[in-house]
Amino acid sequence: MEGLIMAGQMLLGLSILVGLHEFGHFAAAKYFKIRVDKFYIFFDFLFPLPGVMNFALFKKKIGETEYGLGWFPLGGYVAIHGMIDETQDADSLAAEPQANEFRAKPAWQRLIVMLGGIIMNVITGIVIFSLLTFTYGESYLPAAEARFGVVPSKLGKEIGFQKGDKIVKINGRPFDDFNDIYSPEVILGSNAYYTVDRGGQLLDVPVPNNFMDRLADNGDQRFVEPLDPFRVDQVVPGSPAAKAGLQPDDQILQVGNKPVQFFRDLQEALLENANTVEKPSLLVRFVNWLRGVKPAPQPAEKITPLLVNRGGQNLTLQVRVDEEGKIGFGPRFMLKRSNREYGLLESVPLGTQQAFG
Repeated sequence: MEGLIMAGQMLLGLSILVGLHEFGHFAAAKYFKIRVDKFYIFFDFLFPLPGVMNFALFKKKIGETEYGLGWFPLGGYVAIHGMIDETQDADSLAAEPQANEFRAKPAWQRLIVMLGGIIMNVITGIVIFSLLTFTYGESYLPAAEARFGVVPSKLGKEIGFQKGDKIVKINGRPFDDFNDIYSPEVILGSNAYYTVDRGGQLLDVPVPNNFMDRLADNGDQRFVEPLDPFRVDQVVPGSPAAKAGLQPDDQILQVGNKPVQFFRDLQEALLENANTVEKPSLLVRFVNWLRGVKPAPQPAEKITPLLVNRGGQNLTLQVRVDEEGKIGFGPRFMLKRSNREYGLLESVPLGTQQAFG
């Protein structure tokens, strides 16, 4: 039943997105006085065969346009007169073009009609993100909350960061939002630098002038991240974590013989204990079966002890870590986030930035 509900939600969401996309083509065509024969959510034929099983669940003609709901639940379409698409081919356009046909319009108008769906998708994204920003604001981590310091990636280490460094200034100035660390004026600026507290000593970490190129080459936009304590938030049903007995609000203290305090510690420890035994593919097993080759015995899967604190009591669970170093749970981070609220006009540029981000 849950699967049917999810499928229904997916179908509804897809229908709305497709409807808005097709409305973009429809609105542009109407604006340029191009005749629109049909505007349908879903197809009223067996896609992609326009002449097979033609019927609609609902249809109504208003003016020159027939609006309808097709029976084939996949996408939708708008039939613009004089435009070759899935509903009409070149043979149907053999006659001389009429003034209200797509092919009779100037090239720039035809281009806008063809791009109308994409333009509508972009506008929809901006509206959605703007409304979300207006409704919920923007969550951020105050710089002062990153009290345990940072953990650098490989690139972060290369430019001079060390695990536990507390970034206290950017270009000699204090800052409020941890995300200011990734600000373009720092990444793209010249002679930029971070000031860190390393064991009570203040040190400067300069930003290389080619840092943006190195970020792009490494695909590593977050070259440092805050060291964040965590607890178990949600456990995925049927996952190794669920089978091991992990529960929400558990605090993971140790993986194998490695102590864990921060989420990055957990990720590293799980990767070290991942099951890396590669099983032969189905094709290889089938070929070996045809050849009469007996499968080689597979080594037993590695089971890792997990020390957790549950309600003040320490427990040891036995868990299988998958090949990607995951066990199947979502973390709840303990550093306190703050929230900024925005007015409607302030939300639009932020929503636009997120839509294109």
